[in-house]
Order: sequence, then structure tokens, then C-alpha cells
Amino acid sequence: MVRIVLLGPPGVGKGTQAQFIADRYNIPQISIGNILRDAVHSGSKFGKKIKNFMDTGKLVTDELVIPLIQKFIKHKDCRRGFLIDGFPRTFFQAISMKQSNIIVDYVLEFKAPDSFIISRTAGRLIHPSSGRIYHTRFNPPKQRNKDDVTGEPLIIRNDDKELTIRKRLETYHQTAKLLIDYYHQEASNGYVKFFTINSTKSIEEVSTEVTSLLG
Repeated sequence: MVRIVLLGPPGVGKGTQAQFIADRYNIPQISIGNILRDAVHSGSKFGKKIKNFMDTGKLVTDELVIPLIQKFIKHKDCRRGFLIDGFPRTFFQAISMKQSNIIVDYVLEFKAPDSFIISRTAGRLIHPSSGRIYHTRFNPPKQRNKDDVTGEPLIIRNDDKELTIRKRLETYHQTAKLLIDYYHQEASNGYVKFFTINSTKSIEEVSTEVTSLLG
């Protein structure tokens, strides 16, 4: 069993590596971003609350997010392990995970300068129904603006536009220090294995490094 958390700012490349890790180790990927976007697309009252946060680049409140994560962790297919992408985002959420007896084996922090993230995010393309991620420069689809698997159109998400990503990066930096410090301490105490990965490398180089760290 392997239980992994991916940390890092929006647009740093966590989603691409999450797909690689989930496939390689045959574990389910729990993407809080996809879960929240699905809720928004549903048009429900709950989804509208979430949309207000996402449209302004703010973090969705813990009161809304934590119950969602707890629900997904309880799924039967998570018994053999799981990968969480985009959660926890705050020190409080990390503490809540531990108090809920959600055990984590590895924490991988992906880092890159804001300028690099903004330039890379500007070319990001998404396949809405699967969550597959492409990039016009770094990871282009085989056919322009078409998903490799289904041939369906790819989109640019509203929260990947430059003004929104700048706000999201600012929010991340305001909340991330305590979270990273917490996991460093957990690693020092032997509760998790913590690694920091340079995401300015190519996708293949990052994937190779991830594989060597996870074994």
C-alpha cells in the first residue's frame, strides 16, 4: 500500500505527475480540483458556493472541502492506497487529515518560480470529462486542441487565465509555509517521507525523479 500527497502551487505540474503516479502504482487519484469543478458544473447550491471562491482565486473553505475528502478516502478502491492532488492546502487541513486517521506515507512538494508557472499555465489545455492535461508547448496533444484518447475538444479553464492564476499563487504563498513546515516536522519525526522536486525540468525528468523517490 502506498498513500501519497502532492503539494505545490497551482499550475506547477502536480496534475500531470498525479496521472503518471496513479497509473504506475495502480492507485486511485483524488483530485480536489476536479471534485470541486464537478460540483460547480452540477449547478447545485453547493456548487454555486464553490464557484464564488474559484472565480476569485480564493481557497474554498475547509468546512466545504474536508467532508468531501473524507468521503472519497472511504471508497473501497482506496484501501490499497491513494494519491491526493491539491489537498491539504492549509495547516488546519493537514491536522484534520491526521485527526481523521488518514495516514500518508509520502509527501511530494513540487516547486517552480511564479514566472515559470504563469508562462506554462497560459498554454494549458484540459479534457473536461477525464481531466487529462495537455500544454501547447510542453505536452501538446497529437491533434491540435483535441484529446488524444477520444478526439473531443480541449478547453482552457477560467481558473487557468493569467489574472486568476496570479491571485491563486498569491493565496498559495500566504498559506503554504505553515503547511510545508508541518510536513517537514512530520518527516523529522518519522511519520512521513517528504521530498521537494524541481518542476522546471521536463515532464519526463520529473517523472523519472518521482519514480526513484517512490521506488
